[in-house]
Amino acid sequence: MSEPKRVRAAERGDVRAAADALGAAFRHDPVMSWILPDERRRAAGLPRFFGAVARHVFFPLDASDLALHEDGTVAGVAMWTPPNRWQSTIATDLRVMPGLIRAFGRRVQAGKTVGDLIKHHHPKDPHWYLAMLGTTPEARGAGYGSALLRSRLARIDAEGAAAYLESSNPDNVPLYERFGFTVTGELRIPGGPPLWPMWRAPR
Repeated sequence: MSEPKRVRAAERGDVRAAADALGAAFRHDPVMSWILPDERRRAAGLPRFFGAVARHVFFPLDASDLALHEDGTVAGVAMWTPPNRWQSTIATDLRVMPGLIRAFGRRVQAGKTVGDLIKHHHPKDPHWYLAMLGTTPEARGAGYGSALLRSRLARIDAEGAAAYLESSNPDNVPLYERFGFTVTGELRIPGGPPLWPMWRAPR
């Protein structure tokens, strides 16, 4: 039986490590590959993107978690927003914009297309929102993603709250289904790949 994975709350000082881990995790993600089709540009841009949104959007909400290897390095990251906090403010958007431009360059409009689609179809009922979940390639399949989900969902269930996410990779849908999420439809990026919205009713 494998050892339980260590999960702890993400802190401001973890931004760089979390960004690097998510950048590696999403290197071959279908949606991120559509936003940044050039592989070298994607390898450089994704850590900048995740660093910007972690620093300015998610980590200030104190609702993100890290899964750690035995040596303390980051194996996986889950970035959540609490109920009624998923919409960023104008001030936050202004702070994060320079990072998005550095990350996406000429493809920043493609990133905006995805963001606008997600916002337009976001549920109105109160819920915890899992915006990003990823594990590094070397940690994949070792239970770190499940540990991250289990940790935060225990708190969500204690609150009797709902949860929501969009899966950008069909390979991840069965994992989320094992944790009680249900596919509620399909979001199609114009000229791009689909995303699958998934809802988890209160327990």
